[in-house]
Amino acid sequence: MKDILVLYYSRHGATRELALAIAHGVDSVPGMQARVRTVPAVSTVCEASEPDIPTEGPPYVELRDLEECAGLALGSPTRFGNMAAALKYFLDGTTPQWLSGTLSGKPACVFTSTGSLHGGQESTLLSMMLPLLHHGMLIVGIPYTESALSTTQTGGTPYGASHFARAGTAGQGISAEERTLAIALGARVGRTAASMTERP
Repeated sequence: MKDILVLYYSRHGATRELALAIAHGVDSVPGMQARVRTVPAVSTVCEASEPDIPTEGPPYVELRDLEECAGLALGSPTRFGNMAAALKYFLDGTTPQWLSGTLSGKPACVFTSTGSLHGGQESTLLSMMLPLLHHGMLIVGIPYTESALSTTQTGGTPYGASHFARAGTAGQGISAEERTLAIALGARVGRTAASMTERP
């Protein structure tokens, strides 16, 4: 089995839901499995730190997860049109992997969640692609052959899976279309990685 690293940061749970749907899509591809990981929160207080093991959810990511994966799905809530600081902090520490080409040539996809319709979903997805491109990764999106992309009234873009949480709907979870598109994206990156690892 080859692993796709599904790496995300989630504050209120929607990005985590997208991550789990993407993992479901990855797991649907023969020979591929999702390795779900998260990152600790970043504190403005220098003395504050997260425990070494999260109190709930998946374990924190380790640099070896990048080395061992056949592909990457990267997710974050939107913060002023960009990824959250916690995920950016982790990526900023991957210079040794960039120098060694650990991720070069591997497929990747991105996903996000935001609280408002014009909250910066697409700018977040596009900005999340930048460090992946610097690592030499091959970006996989969602094509319009996925019919839910044309009919969704909530989240979903060709740049990656997304969730739009309307005001006052916190805790209601991702929509059926958002879940469908996240699963499709996970399967797409899984199939891409599988086809690449089959080469001699």
